[in-house]
Amino acid sequence: MSEQELKLHVPEASRAGVERELRQAGAERLPLHAMYFDTPDRELARARIAIRLRREGRNWVQTLKTPGSNAITRVEMNHARPGPILDLSVYAGTEVHEALADLKGPLGLRYETDVTRLVRKTRTRQGTVEIAYDVGVLRAGDLELPIREVEFELVSGRAAAIFGVARNWLARYGLVLDPRSKSERGDALARLSQTLAQPGLTEASRSAAIAQFWGPRPARPIRLTPEMTAPQGLAAVAAECLDQIARNAAMLAEVDTLDVYGAGQPEHVHQLRVGIRRLRSAWRLFRGWAQLPPADIQAEVRDYFSAFGANRDQDVLKESIIPALEKAGMPTFDMPDEEAPPVAARETASGAAFQGWLLRALEWSLDVGPADETARPPIDAASASIAASARPAAGHVVVPVRGHRDDGGEPLSIGTPEAALAGTSSMCETAAATGGDDASGKNGDSAAPANGNGQSGANGPRGAWAAHTTKASNGADGASRDASMAASGAIQPTIIPLQPPRAPRTVAMLLARRLRKWHAHVLREGRRFAELDIPSRHDLRKRAKRLRYGLSFAESLLPPHKTRDYRRRLAAVQDVLGEINDLAVAHDLYRQWSSRHPQAWFALGWISARQEKLIAEAEHAFAKLGQAKKFWK
Repeated sequence: MSEQELKLHVPEASRAGVERELRQAGAERLPLHAMYFDTPDRELARARIAIRLRREGRNWVQTLKTPGSNAITRVEMNHARPGPILDLSVYAGTEVHEALADLKGPLGLRYETDVTRLVRKTRTRQGTVEIAYDVGVLRAGDLELPIREVEFELVSGRAAAIFGVARNWLARYGLVLDPRSKSERGDALARLSQTLAQPGLTEASRSAAIAQFWGPRPARPIRLTPEMTAPQGLAAVAAECLDQIARNAAMLAEVDTLDVYGAGQPEHVHQLRVGIRRLRSAWRLFRGWAQLPPADIQAEVRDYFSAFGANRDQDVLKESIIPALEKAGMPTFDMPDEEAPPVAARETASGAAFQGWLLRALEWSLDVGPADETARPPIDAASASIAASARPAAGHVVVPVRGHRDDGGEPLSIGTPEAALAGTSSMCETAAATGGDDASGKNGDSAAPANGNGQSGANGPRGAWAAHTTKASNGADGASRDASMAASGAIQPTIIPLQPPRAPRTVAMLLARRLRKWHAHVLREGRRFAELDIPSRHDLRKRAKRLRYGLSFAESLLPPHKTRDYRRRLAAVQDVLGEINDLAVAHDLYRQWSSRHPQAWFALGWISARQEKLIAEAEHAFAKLGQAKKFWK
């Protein structure tokens, strides 16, 4: 069976309120002790399998979990046990049989949890949700992590039910989304415990291992497959980007370490912003082929990106610009306090507004649909003109003729002669029945009668309409009417295409085509980089980042021997543009400080000299990019 659940961390200030609400609602109290097993080489964890034995009150349950179809789904197998006895034979013949049969090392206890759970069910219009609040510890060797989390699991109904309940609780108690499962956290803690237990470990190595445990979540490769549709492709990309955002936000919010260890670091801010930029790049890449999130989700993320950006600019200044200036001989002075970001990254990451945005974006990503047909622009100017001017009179019908878009949107199939004739036949019957008038009795006000699907014409609203005439009768009235229409130019002929319709393009073809256009734009602007003003250079940097992220999304569908060289050259472009942007931000700050701190003039001179050198490096990098192998060919 599969389970769908959301897990959110409960901050210290909210724990009493969460517990009180659940107790007042009659929640059941249940002590849980779980033992998790793996081999010394973590073979199960590497296969993304978790096996546990858990005592639930007086009962024992053996559970195996594997990833499901999306971020909130897990495949779960439960078996009642008479005691703490792990029985692998129950998985014989199942989908995990081969993985378990291939284990090289012996299974052993790796980590365990001790929690007290308060659990109750609640019903909503979308379904029934189980709310479980866990308080306890996760233990591996001599190390422990606190557990303070509330899980919202779907019992019956639609996934919208758990998102609705979770949003309500998040808003009231300031909960923080934490994508890490107990098994994931336990495996990482067990690895850290083994590292710290090594004999002769230096203090520096010990500190590095702990820092790595709390380290930032970088971008990970995405594997798209040729059989995926565009909505499926966008869903896969969005899931990876949102996971990167949520995990770095959880570290910045210090879900495990508040007042104990400063886990949230500048690199978490950087990687969170990378995740946001990747997500926005994916929306641009798939625009026109897959349904994008609601406008409010797209608008709000820009504000959060800017808020985290203020923190990031300060981090770059302290960690990169100032050390370089001091090395060059700049007299030191304290950074003015008023230049600090108005809101700390931790406050933004843990805030109810940003966390609420994360939940809404995650819910959208689980059910990405095809692009909204009605929101698309006309095929071309000629088609739009025809569609606007087509006013068929009595005795005449319209036949849809469709062409191929060349704007990066979804390809359109050209109508075949057979389809055109079929459309003519069916519409002749409609025209004869209605006398050419619409439902309101106004002659010619609609471009075509509606079909059974509520769309205009045989092929829907996206078709370009061309009038096709037929005589309503064999009498003189029909002939005179044709002659009159011919004289007035109202007759529009049907044109059968020279080539048969092309087969639908694959996701790989669509993405490569759009990336090619992005490449052309970046290269066109880059070749005149020295002529661009600062805002234009900043826009070009954003376009180069978008191109790089887009290429990483499509990379699994493209020839590796072509993308490798291109990716390296594009990375060189992005590096030099990034430094230019950082220096531009620093230049503005030191110019503001120069009236109070004469030392700032040294920084302004050094930055200007460095910028001049980087402009030449940028032009060289763009020239090299223009010589790269074309991955789209």
